[in-house]
Amino acid sequence: MKHAYLILAHHEFGLLQTLIDCLDDARNDIYVHIDKKVKTLPDLHADQAGLNLLEGRIDIRWADYSMVEAEFALFEAAHRKGPYAYYHLLSGVDLPLKTQDYIHNFFAEHQGQEFIGYTLKEMTPEISRRMQRWHLFPRHFSRKRNVYSAFRSIFLRIQEILGIKRNRQTVFTKGSQWVSITEEMVQYALSRQAWARKTFTHTFVPDECLMQTLCQESPFREKLHSTLSDGEGCMRAIGWRDDELIDWCADDYQTLAESTALFARKFNSTDRAFIERIARLSKHL
Repeated sequence: MKHAYLILAHHEFGLLQTLIDCLDDARNDIYVHIDKKVKTLPDLHADQAGLNLLEGRIDIRWADYSMVEAEFALFEAAHRKGPYAYYHLLSGVDLPLKTQDYIHNFFAEHQGQEFIGYTLKEMTPEISRRMQRWHLFPRHFSRKRNVYSAFRSIFLRIQEILGIKRNRQTVFTKGSQWVSITEEMVQYALSRQAWARKTFTHTFVPDECLMQTLCQESPFREKLHSTLSDGEGCMRAIGWRDDELIDWCADDYQTLAESTALFARKFNSTDRAFIERIARLSKHL
């Protein structure tokens, strides 16, 4: 059975084409969502894989529910053409670290397992603030302080003082947005869209809690591949350093080449020679 690769992209389109080249295999279909803010769409191509660019594009805003909407749009588009053995959610600046033969064999050997990463450190205060308070102006979240963030901070403080909490019955968990899940898990997630919209709208960075919480509250939690670490759970090498997500660079080549992870995030196109070395890891050369 084929695999579906679902890609969220908004820039670095040369790197996106490199990612597509690495996934270009007759056993795959590729689905790409490009942020609606992009006015001129890139000319993307694949020779062997089915390549599908979503038409109903969403204006994605950082930390907003629109990221979850785009994720669901990809799962829906692929599910309509499925079924697939696995659905892999990637960003447009990710790259595989293994060949397609290796990846397909790996998932065949682990068929039925769900590859969803979970953060293991204590998250209760953060989860409470992110998911159990109302966040104003979610489409205007910014790391820089502005009038929207000022009002949001004041309203959050009022809720804390008054003990206002939403989503009291939901046990939230957190981890990487980037997952590899089965046809059955996708069907279940799509069936919970109304619940997800009600629960996660006006929360903060809901994409980091969606799949983890859905899985945790379902029988699929018994099928998780690993809960030892976020990266092992989703089989991705993610460049966290001191709680900051960094881009992999040439100095990291050996680490990535020796990694057991199937995919890595994230990269940039500054050092093209390094990108080509990583791309060769996924090809029969």
